[in-house]
Formats: sequence, C-alpha cells, structure tokens
Amino acid sequence: MDKNIYKFIFKHTKGQQIYILLVTVCSMPFYYASLDIPKLIINSALRVDDPAVVGDEFPRPLTILGIEIMDMEQLTLLGALCVIFLFLVLVNGGFKMYINIYKGRMGERMLRRLRYLLYSRILRFPLAHFRKVSQGELIPMITAEVEPLGGFIGDAFAVPALQGGLLLTAIFYIFSQDPMMGVASILLYPIQGYIIPRLQKKVNLLGKARVREVRKLSEKIGESVSGIQEIHANDTAQYELADFSQRLGTIFTIRFQIYNKKFFIKFLNNLLAQLTPFFFFSIGGYLVINDEISLGALVAVLAAYKDLSPPWKALLTYYQIQADSRIKYDQVISQFEPQGLMDEDKQYADADEFESFDGEVAAANLSLQDEDQVTIVNGVNFKFPVSDHVAVVGSSSSGKEELMLMLARLIEPTGGRLNAGGNELSEMPEAVTGRRIGFVGQNAYIFSSSLKDNLLYGLKHRPRDDGDDAPAESSGNPETPETPETPEAPETAETPETSETTEASETQEASET
Repeated sequence: MDKNIYKFIFKHTKGQQIYILLVTVCSMPFYYASLDIPKLIINSALRVDDPAVVGDEFPRPLTILGIEIMDMEQLTLLGALCVIFLFLVLVNGGFKMYINIYKGRMGERMLRRLRYLLYSRILRFPLAHFRKVSQGELIPMITAEVEPLGGFIGDAFAVPALQGGLLLTAIFYIFSQDPMMGVASILLYPIQGYIIPRLQKKVNLLGKARVREVRKLSEKIGESVSGIQEIHANDTAQYELADFSQRLGTIFTIRFQIYNKKFFIKFLNNLLAQLTPFFFFSIGGYLVINDEISLGALVAVLAAYKDLSPPWKALLTYYQIQADSRIKYDQVISQFEPQGLMDEDKQYADADEFESFDGEVAAANLSLQDEDQVTIVNGVNFKFPVSDHVAVVGSSSSGKEELMLMLARLIEPTGGRLNAGGNELSEMPEAVTGRRIGFVGQNAYIFSSSLKDNLLYGLKHRPRDDGDDAPAESSGNPETPETPETPEAPETAETPETSETTEASETQEASET
C-alpha cells in the first residue's frame, strides 16, 4: 500500500479529483457575481436621483459585471436585481450541494476500498504475527479508526479547491473595490497561518499519543477477558482494576491537554477574526465620509468579508483534519506491514498454472527459527512419495507441529528447501497449496455458519458469479474470474482435489505406532 495518504488518494481517484476541480472552477464566476449584487442594489436601485449629476435620473441601466443589459425604472431595476441575486444564491447553493454529494460518495467508495485492502492484508499475515497482535487492535483499526479517513479522502482536494477558491474570489472582490480595505481583509491571515499550525502540531502529537494509549487499553481489556480464570484463581482483580484505572487516568490527562490547546486555538482564531471588522468600520467609514468610495461599495465589502470567514475557518479545520488523518493513516498502515507478509500475487494467482503434485515430497536442510531466533526445526532432511502415508512422531515441543505447518505452507521455513512434485512450496500461490494440500490442525476453527458450510469450506475457493461485479470493482476488489458453482459433495470418499492431499497425522495413535 502507498505510504502517503495523498498518493493513495490520487492513485485511485485521479479522474474524479480533476473533475471536481473543474466543477469548482466553473462555480467561481457565479459566486463573484453574487458579491457584486448588493452594491448594485444600493448604488443603482435604491439611490435617488441627484439633480446635480447629469444622466443620473431613472431609467438606469442594469449592469452585471460591467456589462450593461438594458435601462429600467427604479422598481423594475430593484426587482430585477433581487431576482438575479436569488438566482445566483440558488446556483451557488446547487454547486456546493453537487460538490459535497460527489465528494461524499467518492470518500465512501475509497473508505470501502481501504477497508478491503486492510482486510486482505490480514489474510496475508504470517501466522507468527497473530501471537503479537490481538483482535482488539485489528478490529477497531479497520472499523472505527479508518472511518474518519473516508471523509478526509473526499475532502482532500475538493475542500482546498472550493473553500480556497471562495476565499480568493472574495479577497479579489474586496481589492477591486478598494486596495486599502483589501489589505485590511488579509492583514491578520499571515499571523493566523503562522501561529495556528504550530499550536495544532502539538494537538496532533497529543492525538497520536491518545490513539496509542487507547489501543493499549483495548488490548488490556482483551487480555483480561482471555485470562479471567487466572484473575479469579489468584485474586488479582483489585490489581487489574488499579492498573486499568491508571491507564484511564493517562488517557484522561492526554485528552484534557488536547481540550485546553484546542479551545485556546479557537479562542485565538476568533479573536484575530474579529479584529478585521474593526479595520473595515474605521477605514471604510473614513473613506465613505470623504467620498472616496460609495456606501454601496462599503456594504458590498462588508458582505464579502462576511463570506470570508466560513471558507477560512473551513480551511483551518481542513488543516487540522488533514494533519490528524495523515497521522492516523500512517499509524494504521504501519500495523498492516508485518515482517513476512505474503506477497499479493500468491494470494490472487490461479492454480491452473501449476501441475498436480506427482512424484515426491522432499526437504533439504529444512530449518525454522522463531522471532527470538530460537531454533525449532534444525536441518531436517526427508523424502517420500506423495502417495505414501507418513506419520511424524516426536515428543512435545520437538518441532513436529511446526514441521506439519511448513508442509502445509502455513509458515515459511527460515532455511533449507521444501518441494512437492518438483515444485518449490515457497514459490507456489495459495491457490495451489490451499487446494492440493489438505490440513487439519489440532484445534480446527468453526465459522459462524451452518454445519454444511463448515464441512464444505474447503471447496469455497472463489465466490459464485452472480453477473454483477460493479460493486466489487468500484471498491477496489480484484475482478473474480468466472468459476462454476460449488459442486455438491460427491458420494465417493475422495474428490479430485483431496486425492492429491498429503496426509499428516499427529494423533497419539501415530505416536504409539
């Protein structure tokens, strides 16, 4: 998977992101026109005739963006401008609604893709890794922790483009009315842009620490549930409660620090935002009194500045979410890249490319070490025909269980070679080893379905083709090849696949034999 969340987003949604940027650009002229309508209403429709000015009497021209359309009487002009203003409000609202729905749908599809990719990685984890990670860690990461990423993925390019476009359009309009008021409108933005991100960085670091502590808390709960018998047997309930209380206290301290810094950022941001109207009323009022700008222009500037605040706050919020999403994405991805992760090609390759297991099963200097470099299987050599029945006999912890797991290709040896029918097991895809090597462990897992489904689980290599792959393709699932429906269980004792199975028995009877 991509290490950077933006690479992941752009890789899978490049076309959609470009399209939404084009729609955003098309919406800006309508927004600019809506900013100019209040000035036209005050200066053209509401202003009375000035006898001292030649040609100032009604009818006056209806002018939009400097283009004269036609002359109108006062009430007609007022009504036309109000209708145009309402039309522009509807158009701008329609653009925003369309963009929000489009990016929301895109975000949900990408969230579905991300969850699918993470789940597919769990299916490729080496078995030894499941001793290090618990369900309490993996399940929240795929369900709850990546949930906010779906919203951010939809907003990743759309929000900066839309909100940034609205902000720049409003600033450009203010500058076009009076450069001095334009400078006043952006005077405090550099200060906010410098201070707020640095304060937010501290909040993000605390958020990262909070995520780590919550994961530890989840792991502790799972550990207590699994070891409840030992807790009761050794009277350690009070000790466990004290430890749990300490963990809760650590999370409380972190969250309280986050609240303090977050609300201080909001206070500072609101304070700086309210200083700009002070400049407008003082500077703009002075310019109106001295007839350097019209009252309509000042009203239009104030209305435009009112529209500056929402996109600016949206951009600041976006920055906070963006920083948090990058941290969350990095944390989640790092947990799904364990050492020894099965190659993706081995999971999706087809079994038809490999011949059946004819010949011998052979091992040469086969060795296995655990993650602590403790040798479990050391230099094993053997060779036997596939058709033979072989029992592996050994004492407890002798490595016979691990040898069986290596024969079934459930774990990879750390040294030596193991092949069947002249094919190296480590190079075979799971479609071959899973279909042509049968394995029944000491503790077989029973899935939450019917008994029939569990008995026929070994035949469910591909989903049935229902003729509709669109949902799977849109979520990023690989296309499933057309496969026949799962056949009914044959009456004979052996199926074409199980006839090639290498049988390994670890029962007590085999040991006694």
